[in-house]
Amino acid sequence: MIAPDYGKSFALWREGAAGAWQDYTRHAFVEGLRDGSLPREAFVQYLIQDYVFLVHFSRAWSLAVVKSETLEEMKVCAATVDALVNHEMSLHVSVCATEGIDEAKLFNATEAVENLAYTRYVLDAGLQGDFLDLMAALAPCVMGYGEIGLRLAESKAPDTPYADWINTYANPGYQSVCARVGSMIDGAVARRIGKLATSPRVNALQDRFSMATTLEVGFWQMGLNTQ
Repeated sequence: MIAPDYGKSFALWREGAAGAWQDYTRHAFVEGLRDGSLPREAFVQYLIQDYVFLVHFSRAWSLAVVKSETLEEMKVCAATVDALVNHEMSLHVSVCATEGIDEAKLFNATEAVENLAYTRYVLDAGLQGDFLDLMAALAPCVMGYGEIGLRLAESKAPDTPYADWINTYANPGYQSVCARVGSMIDGAVARRIGKLATSPRVNALQDRFSMATTLEVGFWQMGLNTQ
């Protein structure tokens, strides 16, 4: 599959992440979603942790609103918070409800160490750094799930029980979020530092993106380790 077009900055970061990006987007957990072999228990435990993750992820995107320099940046970041809180998290709520886990239990679930490491890393990137530091740390999750969703939608087993999860990230609504965020990041990069590839900050921002990608790998592995 050709990598989806989520902007020039993302493409550069994705290439720079090299093996970590492959490990993330083709992890055994992801392949289990594709062919349906992922144990249900692992999926449910992942969803619980991912719900908690999205709570903190939404806070990070809210911080991005504060760090924005333009109205367009504010609009995109605010819309992303809305997409996370009012749409993406609903998948977690509905699936977990069938397992007898209500939303209150999801919100108050104990965070796994891998979850703590990832969410606090992203929040720290925003608190310690500027808007671009935060975007580099946020991008792997947003765009990675979009890329995974598209690939799995093309190759999933007809009887996989995880079709709803796959369709959530493959659908045009989520793909438009990825494209909109990617375009916004390109504009933010051009406005603040000019050309990313030749900027003195290129390595530091790449490190942010690559570390967040590595933490995504750990998040998938956490799901498998719950079995």
